Amino acid sequence: MTQPVLVACSDDAELLALVELEFRKRYGADYEIVCERSAEAGDAAVVRLHDEGRQVAVVVVDQVSGTDGPGLLARVGELHPRAQRGLLIPWGEFAAAEAVRRGTALGQLEFWALKPWRSPDEDFLSVIGEALRQWTRTNLPQFEVVRVVGERWAARSHEIRDLLGRNNVPHGFYPVSSDRAQDLLAEAGVSGERFPVLVLFDGRTLVDPTNAEIGQALGVRTGPDHASYDVVVVGGGPSGLAASVHATSEGLRTALLEREAIGGQAGTTSLIRNYLGFPRGVSGGELARLAYEQAWLFGAEFIYGNEATGLRIDGSDRIVTVRDGSQVTARAVVLAMGVSYRRLGIPALEALTGAGVFYGAAVTEAEAMAGARVFVVGGGNSAGQAAVHLARFARQVTLLVRGRSLADSMSDYLIRELRNEPNVDIRYRTEVVDGHGEARLEQLTLRDRDTGRTQTVAASALFVLIGAAPRTDWLPQEIARDRWGYLLTGDDLGGTPGGWALERPPLPLETSLPGVFAVGDVRHASVKRVASAVGEGSVSVRMVHDYLAEQ
Repeated sequence: MTQPVLVACSDDAELLALVELEFRKRYGADYEIVCERSAEAGDAAVVRLHDEGRQVAVVVVDQVSGTDGPGLLARVGELHPRAQRGLLIPWGEFAAAEAVRRGTALGQLEFWALKPWRSPDEDFLSVIGEALRQWTRTNLPQFEVVRVVGERWAARSHEIRDLLGRNNVPHGFYPVSSDRAQDLLAEAGVSGERFPVLVLFDGRTLVDPTNAEIGQALGVRTGPDHASYDVVVVGGGPSGLAASVHATSEGLRTALLEREAIGGQAGTTSLIRNYLGFPRGVSGGELARLAYEQAWLFGAEFIYGNEATGLRIDGSDRIVTVRDGSQVTARAVVLAMGVSYRRLGIPALEALTGAGVFYGAAVTEAEAMAGARVFVVGGGNSAGQAAVHLARFARQVTLLVRGRSLADSMSDYLIRELRNEPNVDIRYRTEVVDGHGEARLEQLTLRDRDTGRTQTVAASALFVLIGAAPRTDWLPQEIARDRWGYLLTGDDLGGTPGGWALERPPLPLETSLPGVFAVGDVRHASVKRVASAVGEGSVSVRMVHDYLAEQ
């Protein structure tokens, strides 16, 4: 296997020599280093590497010298779409800062780094190291905790890949028809009559397992360890993770119930660029992983795959029942279940869910879309982020938007990035009305909402991100909801709700049931952004303290 390549380009001989020195000392054993003194030479190098079929991992160019940095990076994006591209900038150079903002907005670069000024320059190398870490995750073989053998376009195969991916479990997928899959089945002594089959790193096998069985095999807790807790958090998205971090850090015994995947819908987001403290962006999965580790280090207990099915009051206790019939008892509850993507409700497409039709999950399935024509339905940030991410792999991405504009529902930086992706097309006032395919999706029927005309187009995959429905149907009637099922809290309850047992009115994030709080997307009138969800989860712990002090 030939070595991946690191490319640097600058007409500043001293700077280029220092970058080359840093690259060779730190990465020379594992990567080929290519350094060029002009944009023309850099362009010729990336063309040659493309023609040779080489993997280009990172390209860094000098912006403020005579080298045409952004132009070269745009060229790299065309020839090596998986490469991490970065600008080298000096301290305090306004023109360079403008180039970074423009290049990022146009999707022409993934990072920037201050020019190294000595050797070793660990600040410079840390940025390069992070870029390489991002690249190796999807381009080099990884240690596989789980090997999944299944039918490529079977819904359950997709569900398990999505489950493992969203929970940051390193895994590989092997279609049943492949030689490697047959070898794995033979080594495991499995007949292969039922799929999917999971082969764990220690040799254990699971045949068509449930999510809870997968969690148990991986050592995940599926039931409570203690008789009672100070607070139980229902939902492991950003708001629930934030509540768990702050509750445990302030000494409250905390359990978090998550039915499916840590990170919630945010965990499926390929890149969040407007979250405070991550100027180069952070994937939803990475943010969820870091938050999980933080909560775990403080002592939060995670109960996975055993979803909440009921809630009742017993004196000062709030008791959450879960799927297996057991109970989790706490003095207070924080509801952070988030929402589920709405379904299209088209029978032909429902039958192909997981077989070319996906709700969310662009991160999990993106690599399998290499060279394909895919469609994304939705006009919000999640849809925009999915389209940008898929464009790195697919031949053509078409974003289908019911409205006339994206301005009211999508962040400006995403709109600009979408418009500058050469293989992304946006079709306004267009909706999906039917799908076609036997074992997998092959075609879509689209309808122009203004003219009523329909068109059938070839399609390898459809990713649907069209709004959401709250997961609140399991809650008791005493908890007030709006007409869409979102939970009412604080002032939105209109004063003291009927049956309210306390002299004071509900706290700002408190539901109509004292000691039960709602945060994040599941709450009525919440701001549907990761940062606001994290803020609500954090603030709710202050209110939990206030409530517990009354008891």
